[in-house]
Amino acid sequence: MAKTPGKKPRFFSKWESPLAGYLFLSPWLIGFLLLTLGPIAMSFYYSFTDYSLLDKPGWVGMSNYKHILTEDDTFRDSIKVTLLFVLFSVPLKLISALAVAMVLNRRIKGISFYRTMIYFPSLIGTSIAVSILWKNIFSKDGVINQILSVFGIEGKAWIADPDTALGTLVLLVAWQFGSAMIIFLAGLKQISKDLYEASSVDGASKMRQFFTITLPMLSPIILFNFVQQTINSFQMFTQAFIITNGGPINSTYVYVMYLYERAFSKFQMGYASSLAWILLAIIAAVTAVIFATSRYWVFYETQGGKGK
Repeated sequence: MAKTPGKKPRFFSKWESPLAGYLFLSPWLIGFLLLTLGPIAMSFYYSFTDYSLLDKPGWVGMSNYKHILTEDDTFRDSIKVTLLFVLFSVPLKLISALAVAMVLNRRIKGISFYRTMIYFPSLIGTSIAVSILWKNIFSKDGVINQILSVFGIEGKAWIADPDTALGTLVLLVAWQFGSAMIIFLAGLKQISKDLYEASSVDGASKMRQFFTITLPMLSPIILFNFVQQTINSFQMFTQAFIITNGGPINSTYVYVMYLYERAFSKFQMGYASSLAWILLAIIAAVTAVIFATSRYWVFYETQGGKGK
């Protein structure tokens, strides 16, 4: 029996139904519902309860939020430390990433090797090994003080001094600028060389080209990196926990450390859930402010000017 021209076999046609698509998506959907959406919903519910893992959660309404915002001094102190960390670490990391990206955006022999080596610290991320290494570098007998001793300068225990402990964490985060650098490098390669050639003909210096061509054309990438690094900095935990454990005198006691202590040291899961949702609100507010102000400094080429 001859097949009807243009008609697909039944074996293939049955897989064209929407059910087949959902069948293939089901592993991801199940994982999303059980491992992501479910815990988020439960965390939101627990934030209105008094829950200690050992007993059934008891409904307390807005009591957790009220106590955090009005009576919890540790909450306010951790917010101050976290904001200070974000204020210094994010600009330093972005400036370092952009500077290195511009240096690597050249035709130099062995440039691929240099890019790999500079990106390598970001591959190991916020691992415990890196944190321990950093702790040893800035200790009283660490590498930094050994270098200073060569010049006759007596160093100190940088991570044990309240005035410098947070600075060591800022330097660690800024040192791991590889991911932001790669994104900047990709953006630099998209800028037309004709713009630089035309400006050179008009007598523009390298500095003027940077401020009138490079920064405006790279501003959407800067916005992306700015938002991403800000969100990551608000969630900083591993470095502070391993290197300083929040000390000395709570000078590095960041917000997530306080959340962790309430959840897994004092087993106050309801209170910790409230802290988590407040952190989400803070990050959302800061991100909204960044996007709201971006219309004044982000240039979108497709719009022929600044974002609107």
